[in-house]
Amino acid sequence: MSASVARVRVPNLIFSSRSSHSRILPGVRCIYRADAPRRYFNQTRSRQDSRLEKPDVREDSQLQKPDGQLKDLGKKLADEYAHLRSHYETPQNPIVLAHGLLGFAELKLAANYLPAIHYWRGIKEALSDQGIEVITATVPSTGTIEHRAAKLGEDIAAQCAGKSVNIIAHSMGGLDARYMISQLQPQNVDVKSLVTIATPHHGSRVADWLIDEIGPDYLPRLYHAWERITGMESGAFAQLTTRYMDEEFNPRTPDDPTVRYFSYGAYMEGRPPLLSPFRLSHKILALEDGPNDGLVSVASAKWGTYKGSLVGVNHLDLINWTNRVRWTLKKWLGEERKFNAIAFYLDIADMLAKEGL
Repeated sequence: MSASVARVRVPNLIFSSRSSHSRILPGVRCIYRADAPRRYFNQTRSRQDSRLEKPDVREDSQLQKPDGQLKDLGKKLADEYAHLRSHYETPQNPIVLAHGLLGFAELKLAANYLPAIHYWRGIKEALSDQGIEVITATVPSTGTIEHRAAKLGEDIAAQCAGKSVNIIAHSMGGLDARYMISQLQPQNVDVKSLVTIATPHHGSRVADWLIDEIGPDYLPRLYHAWERITGMESGAFAQLTTRYMDEEFNPRTPDDPTVRYFSYGAYMEGRPPLLSPFRLSHKILALEDGPNDGLVSVASAKWGTYKGSLVGVNHLDLINWTNRVRWTLKKWLGEERKFNAIAFYLDIADMLAKEGL
């Protein structure tokens, strides 16, 4: 049989691949309808989480949220981390950096022929320069929270030799750390504090939207295709929904009273640029949860002592993956950059030191 174009239709989505042997192969494409976010919002308003007020839906370019949600931003951190300070205090204990979904500590694409890509771009080096012992954990990129948490505990035990540690976690890394602290309690791991940055403690509406749009009939096929094509697990995706986090994960993952919990959120001002990877996801979250960084809302990022919301910052800016070309052009136009990720992490270390950690 000659190769043909096979199409599987699901609500608002079309998955297509050229194949004569398999339902889904490399080259799978996902085409979404331009009105999908608004359609999803209309379909799910009736079951919207009661902890948030319903937004006032307007034209996409003028999305605004009720005053109640704006007040819930906590302290607005607009330009506190625009520049490096001359002095930062050093915490007593080592810092463990825990990465998020699809993350890694170091990625080499062409052996030693090209420079390695670091998840914590320049952050580990900046903390080390302050005399801080820094450990970068590596967990399964798309594994379940349980599998990721187990590997996190193993990395800390192996690299810290029984020392107490402070964990700074980005995105899903905060969920791994919470589960490890609460449920696994590994030997030779003593966590003094957990700082989460844009962690979806209450799930992400983006995960809800993707799973609702694809539908339960097709999800197993996509998970199987993901595992076969990438060689990685697929368990993380279903665990990031709002239902899973609020109805299953949070009730069975209580905080440890001996650990200090801090959190930060972030949100983008206005709509993302046309070529931003967060243009669609930001719109979905803005309609449902209000201010967000493109993947995680401020409301979902809050856990423990909430330190504030970073203004004009997206999910990748938080690990120093800033679009340098765009900011160079803005600098030429006289616009000053208001967020420096290095300054942000050095300030977190300074905060931990002042807390006696």
